Parts: sequence; C-alpha cells; structure tokens
Amino acid sequence: MSIKYAILGLLSWKPASGYELKKIFEDSSAMYWSGNNNQIYKSLVQLLDDGLVTNEIKHQESSPSKKIYSITDEGMLRLKEWVLEEPELPELKNTFLIQLAWADQLDDEELDDLLDRYEDRINMQLVYQQEKMNRGLQEPNRNEREAFLWNKISENLLSNYLNELKWVQGIRKELKARKQMKERMTMNYKLVENETKPYIELIASDTPLSTEQDAVDLIALCKENDVELLLVHGEALAGEFFSLRTGVAGRMIQKFTNYHVKTAVIIPHPSLNRGRFKEMVGESNRSNHFGVFETRADAESWLIQ
Repeated sequence: MSIKYAILGLLSWKPASGYELKKIFEDSSAMYWSGNNNQIYKSLVQLLDDGLVTNEIKHQESSPSKKIYSITDEGMLRLKEWVLEEPELPELKNTFLIQLAWADQLDDEELDDLLDRYEDRINMQLVYQQEKMNRGLQEPNRNEREAFLWNKISENLLSNYLNELKWVQGIRKELKARKQMKERMTMNYKLVENETKPYIELIASDTPLSTEQDAVDLIALCKENDVELLLVHGEALAGEFFSLRTGVAGRMIQKFTNYHVKTAVIIPHPSLNRGRFKEMVGESNRSNHFGVFETRADAESWLIQ
C-alpha cells in the first residue's frame, strides 16, 4: 500500500498541513509508516500534480505561514476506488522469528533470557497501544459506524500483541516442561528390536517412578520410538507403586491403558507381589493391557504375543 492513500484518507477527514499529517502518523498505530518529512512531502507533491489534492497558504500573525492541503473530488473518488480494491493479506515480517530459528545454539539460560526480553517488549507495546486506544488519539469521529470501525482497528492491533504474548509464553512453558521431563527421564532404557514386535525396555531410573506424569513420560518415550509395547523392570518403580492404598499403580496403569501402550512389569521378588497388589495383578494380567511377571522371558512372551 502507498502512503499516498493514507494521506488521502486523512485529508478526507479534515484539511491538514504536512506537519499535522506527520503528527497523526506518529500517534497512530494503524498508520505504520515512519511519517518522516521526505515521505509525506514527496507524496503530497505527487498528489498535487495528479489533481487529487489542493493547497492554500494560511497566514498566521504570531507564527510562520503554513500550507494547508485539502482533498479534491477526484481525490475522494480515487480513495474510494482504492478502498474497494482486493484486500491484501497482512505482511508477517517478524525479525524475532529469524532470531529464534538459530536460537538452538544458546544454552537454556540464554534462550530464556532472549524470550524474557521479547516478552517484556510485547508487554510494553500492549500498555502503549492500550493507552493510545483509550485516549483515541487523532481518530475521526464523524459518525457511529466510523467510530466503530476505528475501534476495531485498535482491537486488531491489540489482539496481535496479545496473541504474540500468549505464543511466547507458551514457548517458555513448553521449554520448561521439556527440561523437567529431561531431568525426570534420566533412565536406563533400550529399544529392543526382536523378530516379532519392537518394544522399549526400561531397566532402571535414577528417580524411581511414582506419578502419572512418569507414566506419561514413558508413553511419550514409546511414541517417539514408534512402539506401543513397554517392558519395565520393577527396580525402576517406587515403593508406593506396590502399595495399593497410595493409588500410584492404578493411576499409572490407567494412563498406559488410555494411550494403548501395552505394559509388562518384571517383579522377581515374591515379597512385593502379595496381598491386594497380587489380586490387582491377577485382574490386570487378564486384561491384555498390563501384566506383572516374575521373569523377563515370561514378560516378553506375554508382551509380544
């Protein structure tokens, strides 16, 4: 879009000098040009040559004379023709996206600082734009519909910043979650490629597994390796898993079942497989979703059947 049409639009509102037009550009969020003198006066000369505007000298007693520009009938016609043209899609030029594309070379602290500074700048712009919207700087108010449209323009600008803020906050949240998962998932596991079906074998974990999130992390590990079978050695599970009153086993098993990850657990110690836990094991083994076995051979046989 040419700045000339923005000038014609402003002059359709009221006659103005080049300086007054410059101030409007500076105060407006929608008028995205810098509004420097060269841009404005060069465009005014072209509009004058094309017969789209006229000017007159206004003399002032205590100030220098100034040149006031007004739109002509032909200028109004040209403005309307431009308004009726095919709308252009917004130009998505965001330098920060290019910075982010190469941000993997940063460590966690540096990346968080970069995102933090970008979030701060967005917040500052939100405050600034909201203030301008509240004050209604340099906005025509000739009728109710025009006021409504200008308000919607301000809302559009605010929504862009709000969406950007939500997006960058989402990045920071997900990065934090990935870091936490990585810290939790300090596990000794391997992908077993047998002749029948591949599966993940979890041998041990620095932090014994005891939560639904641990189950979700294991499910994610399976999905990343494109398998739906999981073999877990009992040593990787926290003691709470074997006490039904804690509810740990039930919640973790439910997650495995919901996400269709068939899971076999090896518990070679009879002392762990007793009482109510043993009753649950008996029911689970019949479900074909979760099973507990004393030997690795039995667990694998059931898992890949």
